[in-house]
Amino acid sequence: MRILITGGDGFCGWPTALYLSNKGHEVAILDNEIRREWDQELGIASLISIPTMEERVNEWQKHAPVPFRAYHVDMRDYDQLVNAISEFQPEAIVHFAEQRSAPYSMINREHAVFTQTNNIVGTLNLLYIMKEIVPDCHLIKLGTMGEYGTPNIDIEEGYLTIEYNGRTDTLPYPKQPPSMYHLSKVHDSHNIMFACKSWNLRATDLNQGVVYGVQTEETLMHPLLTNRFDYDDVFGTALNRFCVEAAADHALTVYGQGGQTRGFINIKDTVRCIEIAAMNPAKPGEFRVFNQFTEEFSVQDLANKVQSAANKLNIEAHIEHLPNPRVELEQHYYHAAHTKLVELGLKPHLLQEEDIMSFIQIAMANKDNIRLDKIMPSVSWR
Repeated sequence: MRILITGGDGFCGWPTALYLSNKGHEVAILDNEIRREWDQELGIASLISIPTMEERVNEWQKHAPVPFRAYHVDMRDYDQLVNAISEFQPEAIVHFAEQRSAPYSMINREHAVFTQTNNIVGTLNLLYIMKEIVPDCHLIKLGTMGEYGTPNIDIEEGYLTIEYNGRTDTLPYPKQPPSMYHLSKVHDSHNIMFACKSWNLRATDLNQGVVYGVQTEETLMHPLLTNRFDYDDVFGTALNRFCVEAAADHALTVYGQGGQTRGFINIKDTVRCIEIAAMNPAKPGEFRVFNQFTEEFSVQDLANKVQSAANKLNIEAHIEHLPNPRVELEQHYYHAAHTKLVELGLKPHLLQEEDIMSFIQIAMANKDNIRLDKIMPSVSWR
């Protein structure tokens, strides 16, 4: 297939592009490298130093079994996006190109406006271009489990059948987004659903959980192909932060009581889920939703797992609870369905202690790059 990956220079986009390319698909990535600008803005950096997008692409072209292309395009620039899609004529578009940090979206008004403008306008441009140029193309859009929030009932995969006043209907599952970033993803979902219904487009919304892990088989082929490892308070994940803190002999910093529970997925499963969605496309006019995660953990669960793994490496990691900068339930019910991708062939990589030990060892090997002053929470929801 010809597969275009927007945001192809990012943490999920880059390994997905290499994976699909290595499988023999004709892949193009599209990115404006703005994620690297946010590092400079915030004074942060990936724990593992990464080369430029051009260096990465040039190196992969030596390994790719089929042609591999790159477009330097801002998705808010409609004309640039039209030109790229017209030239490549993709059969599937994997859409990762969005500002994906909840804390970044909550820094202040300007960052909230940027997040929603960047994300929603980029997706709208893409939908109109698909309608006019590649109407049979399958959109695979990265959503987020955060769209659902933490309802006191089971979370279904996109839709919920309800009975009210003696009548029954299947409706989009109610959304309770917890940040300006998550709100932008909800708007995306509504816009894509409208486009499928009105223009007969086809789309799969992948509501992904928190991604953990760093490398894939392809990113390990050469140092220039390596992936990001974010651990800071704005773009880092709790698991990455805990592993870096353990490596740096710093307390494992749990926000609040640590009862906040979420879905998680290994980066190796992320790339496989994209492949499954691409090879099993939605029908024309269909807007389908898959919950893309494999396990559920609370923040305290993760801290305990990292503490145990650190002890095996002779690191004495202790856990410290901080005031929670976010407005969220500290203890809540959380049970979400995630069967559709498994039914289509996903065989999950479940989180093992050996995995966590390897993440800590990566942090130890890059210890000179650790910025402890960028770990403590600096953005408040309040």
